[in-house]
Order: sequence, then structure tokens, then C-alpha cells
Amino acid sequence: MDSSILRIVTDPAHGGRWTSLRAGEREWLWRRDGVGREDVSPGDAFVDAGGLEECVPTVRGVPDHGDAWARVWTRDGTGTERVECERFSLTRTIGAGPVVDYVLSADPGFRFVWAAHALLDLSPRATLHMPEGVSTRLYPSADGPWVEGGWPAYGNVRLDRFGPDDGTAVGAVVDASRACVHDDQDRLAFALEAEGQPVSIALWRNLGGFPLDGPYRSTGVEPMLGRVFDLAEASPDDAARVPASGEAHWRLTLAADCNRT
Repeated sequence: MDSSILRIVTDPAHGGRWTSLRAGEREWLWRRDGVGREDVSPGDAFVDAGGLEECVPTVRGVPDHGDAWARVWTRDGTGTERVECERFSLTRTIGAGPVVDYVLSADPGFRFVWAAHALLDLSPRATLHMPEGVSTRLYPSADGPWVEGGWPAYGNVRLDRFGPDDGTAVGAVVDASRACVHDDQDRLAFALEAEGQPVSIALWRNLGGFPLDGPYRSTGVEPMLGRVFDLAEASPDDAARVPASGEAHWRLTLAADCNRT
């Protein structure tokens, strides 16, 4: 199999979750089996099964991890997938590259945060590459508020290095539109384009620190519209907004090479 070509598999019947992101023999998406992901309903607390979840209109807050992950999506004959929520609809079309084009339809002025909540199967040697020094909002604990900082250092923690399990859980939202993961010889690059909208790259670096009653390792790199995890905390410039047309458009490009996005 060609290790330069990324292949995406999704599960429209169970929240539209991406269940596979594969380059050759390398599966990039981490998964957590046996958690009851198939039995959820809108309004349920988030059930973390791994993969990549479409979190919209928020990540934290209400609804937990958004309103799309617990709903059935539909797929038409062209490969476009769609979910209908109470205040908006979201469609995505996965094309060659792969390139994923999104359209969110809602009343003009509707504010939202979206994240491609990608939990990755990474070794302790993996590193995350973004421009050094760019503005970063740091979430030093799983449930705490954010503080301002710069990429990639937070105190004595290097956010760009995943490392072995150490009992910590740290989040960050980085003012960048591109990121690349290095894991030994493998590479996974993300690039996000959204004209007129705030874009960022979120990091979830859970090295066995969350949840308190049964911690496990989960590491996420998440292209985002918006600059906060919780829509309720967003200032006017920290959330995406549906324009007068009633449609917000954006594009996510992925590649198995840092130089191709």
C-alpha cells in the first residue's frame, strides 16, 4: 500500500465519527472499544471511543463535545455526509488528497466552535510541529480555565512532545492554521482554511491524567474554527460566525508529508 496516500473511513450511523485514517500500514487514529458508543442519544454525556469526532457548536460545555457526535448522519450518492441538529446542519465532502470541505448552514449570525477532534495513536517519541512562539491558550488541567502563553513551552512542560505517561492532562489552543505530527519516520499534516473565520490548532495531551476515576492515555491534534474549547467563554473574535448568506464554509487538508499541505 502507498504510504503517501491517506484513506479516511467514516461511520455516519454513529455520529459521523472517522474510524480510520490510514497511510499504508500506518493507522493514525486511536480507538477505545467497548464503551457503548453505539447506544448514545442527543444530549448524552460524551462517550470517548477515539477516532475523529466532529465537535460543533462547542467542544467543552453544553452540549458536551457538541451536538453532532450523538446523531445519525446521512450519506448521499456523491459521498457527501450530512447531519441535522436543532439550530444548524453540517455537511462534509471528502475528496482526493484528502481534502474535506465543510458547510454549516444556520441563521445569519449563528456563533459556533468546530473542532476535528482527532485522537491519534502516537508513540512516546511523537512530536508536534507548529511555528514557535505563536500565541497559545493553555489549559493546565482538564477542567480548569485557560491562561495565555506561547508555543511550545508551558513551565517545564514541552507541549510539542508527547512523551511517556506521567499522570498529567493538558490542553492548548494554538494560534496557527497548520500543524504536523512526527512519529519516528511517519508524518501527518493538517491545514485549515476558513476565510473570515478565526482558526486554530488545539492540542489534547492526556498522558494518563484524565479522567480521575479511570485515567487512560489519549493524545489529540484538533484543527479548529474558534480559539476556545467552550463556546460560552468565547469573546466576539473567538468564535466562528455564519455570514449573511446563511452558510459558513471551510476546508481541512491532510497529508502524510509535512510539505504537502
